[in-house]
Amino acid sequence: MALKVLPGLTFAERTTLKLGGRSQAEIVVESPEDAAGLAQELAKHASRPFVLGHGSNLLVVEGDLDLAVITLAKGEPAVVDGGVLVRAPGGMMLPKFLAWAAAHGFSGLEGLAGIPGTVGGAVAMNAGSFGREIADALTRVHLWDMTSGARWFTSEDWEASYRSFAPKDVAAPWLVLEAELMLTSVLPDTIWTATDETLAKKKATQPIAAATCGCAFKNPPGLSAGKLLDELGFKGKTLGGMGFSPIHANFLVNNGQGTASQALTLLHEAKRAVREQYNVELELEVRVVR
Repeated sequence: MALKVLPGLTFAERTTLKLGGRSQAEIVVESPEDAAGLAQELAKHASRPFVLGHGSNLLVVEGDLDLAVITLAKGEPAVVDGGVLVRAPGGMMLPKFLAWAAAHGFSGLEGLAGIPGTVGGAVAMNAGSFGREIADALTRVHLWDMTSGARWFTSEDWEASYRSFAPKDVAAPWLVLEAELMLTSVLPDTIWTATDETLAKKKATQPIAAATCGCAFKNPPGLSAGKLLDELGFKGKTLGGMGFSPIHANFLVNNGQGTASQALTLLHEAKRAVREQYNVELELEVRVVR
């Protein structure tokens, strides 16, 4: 296979917040082997390279954007050693991978149920919930970057923390081609039960069916961003077609006709209010793309 070069995509159609303008081009990496030609292909485009997964943590501005978007084909997971070491393609949807793992009796990622991104995106932001992060199970990651191309990284080659995954000695942009994870073997019914419990908790407390970018802000150390925003009256606060969810104050929601300008104004107001009231500086979890 070879790289597939397509016309620009519209971010409003490819992000869960349903906002954003159009890129200059889309370059699809069909397989890890195809990444070998990615730097050469990017050199043909007079645009900034930008890696896009499922777009579930992005707030993209409108208009024509100077971006050459890199995407990954979905691929299929595999058992690596006949045991509990599994390999997941970076372009695979995380919910689909979790379902595959559960069906095969591979446990350890049930806390990630309900996160809508790709495997690569989950690694890139060290996605997690209920005290479990994907980095907890990672053993190796197959990364591509502009300078060194594709190579395998082990845990000594990256630093992972709350909503952060930082590979060492790479040049941006970098792309998660594959991830290897060490899981545990249990009965599938046990995994499905834990997954259902996680989803039930999220459905009760988060707007998981809405057009949202997930949590807008990271939780400050020892605090809950959602609780701080709730106390300041941001739960359900709207501006035009954008608003903070009436279910969870830390979720920004597009109610149908929202704009990036409205979203950015709400985020700015929330940050300022928390700073002034609590002397706490909220840090964005959503990634703003201009």
